[in-house]
Amino acid sequence: MALFDLPPDQLRDYRSRSEEPEDFETFWADTLAETRRHDLDARFEPVTTPLTTLDVFDVTFAGFGGHPVKGWLVLPAGTSRPLPVVVEYLGYGGGRGLPHTHLLWGSAGFAHFVMDTRGQGGGWGGGDTPDPVGSASAYPGFLTRGIEDPHDFYYRRVFTDAVRAVEAARSHPLVDATRTAAVGTSQGGGITLAVGGLVPDLAAVAPDVPFLCDFPRAITLSDRTPYREVANYLKTYRGRTAQVARTLSYFDGVHFASRGRAPALFSAALEDRTCPPSTVFGAYNAYAGRDRTIEVYDFNDHEGGGPFQEAVRLSWLPARLTS
Repeated sequence: MALFDLPPDQLRDYRSRSEEPEDFETFWADTLAETRRHDLDARFEPVTTPLTTLDVFDVTFAGFGGHPVKGWLVLPAGTSRPLPVVVEYLGYGGGRGLPHTHLLWGSAGFAHFVMDTRGQGGGWGGGDTPDPVGSASAYPGFLTRGIEDPHDFYYRRVFTDAVRAVEAARSHPLVDATRTAAVGTSQGGGITLAVGGLVPDLAAVAPDVPFLCDFPRAITLSDRTPYREVANYLKTYRGRTAQVARTLSYFDGVHFASRGRAPALFSAALEDRTCPPSTVFGAYNAYAGRDRTIEVYDFNDHEGGGPFQEAVRLSWLPARLTS
């Protein structure tokens, strides 16, 4: 697959044309205040596993609307003092899966909190968190659920769950709340950017090949799902383009990036047709924090850097969490 997006030198200067709604701040402040009326009710149940170097807890906490959201908390075995925590968000269609698939951060000496994504898990991993909220007609997938109105949009619930996941992780006595990082790849990267814009005191964020960024460009450039779901929806529901664009503007990673202050490590892949590199750079170039860097993988598709990017994270993140 050849390069298809902007030339690399132009990516560094690219600016998204996504328009931020005037009530963006109010919308999210009201959404989080509404959810915080529900008790967080974070519960951590020890799980017996064959893992001898890690301790695992089955987590339940109250997310959007007070709905129960699942997760895993993984700690180095025998931890007796509070540790910095890495809160991880998952890719599109996947669920939290089984504990032994989450070994990296606990093995590196951190607390690791993995949030299940409501309604997902049928594609890979397996999920344990239903989404009890229905929606009007939608194209198969998640990206057009409730897309007629930002208050009903699926990702309003997911982003709110993600903020509550940080709060749940920080509530555990073996977590040092002052040293919290958010990480994720693809959909997880987009959720990470949202959390970075909504939680002001994170120590670091690391969004890899993030989805949910620069919607005006993404939905007209990418011919793959999930972005293609929006085009297919509009192919059926003609005349709703402006309405859909307005909804998506409340969830665009570009606008969350403009509020992010924590040190940030991005990644982009120049042959990525799922999350085109210009959409990633649209968020990266809007990022407000001064300590930001981006790893670029010249000949990779949506797999991005894969284990190479994991190695970059493992060398980059400790300095932000252990100082």
